[in-house]
Amino acid sequence: MSLSHSVIWNQCLQIIKDNVSDTAYETWFAPIEPLQYVNKELLICVPSMFFFEYLEEKYIGLLHNTIHRVAGPDTKLMYRVLVENESKSTSDWQGAPSFTDKKKLALSKDLKKVPDPFAQRVYEDLDPQLNFNYTFENFFGGISNKLTRTAGETIAQNPGRTAFNPLFIHGESGVGKTHLLNAIGALTKEIDPQKRVLYVSTHLFQIQYTDAVINNSVNDFINFYQSIDVLLIDDIQELSGKTQTQNTFFHIFNHLHQNNKQLVMSADRPPVSLIGMEPRLLTRFKWGLTAELEKPDYELRKVILQNKVRHDGLSISEEVLDYIANHVTENVRDMEGVIVSLMAHSMVYNREIDLELSERVLSKCVKFEKKEITIETILDTVCQFLKVDQRMVGSKSRKREFAQARQISMFLSKKLTDQSFSRIGQVIGKKDHATVLHACKTIKGLIEIDKNVRSQVDEIEKQLKK
Repeated sequence: MSLSHSVIWNQCLQIIKDNVSDTAYETWFAPIEPLQYVNKELLICVPSMFFFEYLEEKYIGLLHNTIHRVAGPDTKLMYRVLVENESKSTSDWQGAPSFTDKKKLALSKDLKKVPDPFAQRVYEDLDPQLNFNYTFENFFGGISNKLTRTAGETIAQNPGRTAFNPLFIHGESGVGKTHLLNAIGALTKEIDPQKRVLYVSTHLFQIQYTDAVINNSVNDFINFYQSIDVLLIDDIQELSGKTQTQNTFFHIFNHLHQNNKQLVMSADRPPVSLIGMEPRLLTRFKWGLTAELEKPDYELRKVILQNKVRHDGLSISEEVLDYIANHVTENVRDMEGVIVSLMAHSMVYNREIDLELSERVLSKCVKFEKKEITIETILDTVCQFLKVDQRMVGSKSRKREFAQARQISMFLSKKLTDQSFSRIGQVIGKKDHATVLHACKTIKGLIEIDKNVRSQVDEIEKQLKK
């Protein structure tokens, strides 16, 4: 007796529940509705195209393995996608092949294999191993990455013929080093498709070298890499302590550099901080340009968020984007993860992406310390905003512009810190507690009747909380 679609899916859910977190289960699997099981095809309904794409990217292996286990290895997964903003409109999609199917397909069609330096091959067919989704078009520019971006574009237009050879990029995890390496490779191939470009992680390079030693084919390994026009090698710090691999890379580096071939390397620290590296190799790393890819500043974080939201077709207010940009400061990956989490929460719980939801999601997704606000910080911010001399604000001057800046500083100090009236007065002009109390009452009254003062105080407070 054949199983119904409901029975099959319920059995699948039992298995899936044991293999994912409770949050992932409730977010990505509980909302799915099974529709039918006909001719070895299981049709499920998902709430949106974003939902479908996320399942296919993150959980395709788990889905296929589970369905094949419950309904048989020939079962195909089909999706019915509810189209957003169109009442009762749907579109049907077939799931991607399972990992096993992909493996068979790759073997039969010789798809995108990792370069094998030992096999006899026609080098003209080299796969650059680039992720062509990483381009300069979506590597958004700002002060924090201006130097590295400019150097990368210059290299792509004339590889091996600039002063930036090698280009050594360093920065913390998640700031875009891998993206930049791939963007350089993609633009190089776009300008000159005949260029032999290769992106490779240091981890893979080390594995290939070890295999070459085992198979007594180190010369083939070296010859292969010496045939590259633009070598993009990621996480070069992983060569630390690998003396033999470093010696081999040294010979590859020398050959490429001497023949005007381009080398671009990334690491999580500058050459001077690399430990366990051969001195002669470190010297060569510093021959060209060493540039830091810094954490994105506020303006760049805002641009990245706006483009991510636009790309995903989301509707998020400027207030929420400001909040995320101000609190997710470490790297781009964290920001993208927050947007995905907000989308999931909004969709599953059917609620608008507002500031309250953002605060709740960020508290679970990102660790950030609350900025400490001091009396000194408040005084400095008020004076900068109102464009008044801080020394005059702390003086006995009764001039209106100085007196009001003094009173606003006292009011905000009482509101945003836990300091006493006496302490606030001592810091701001050495006034007594009665003066501070009077200032707070004065500004509170003005806020209620004077739109200009209210606007000024609100904006200063917003700057202080950034």
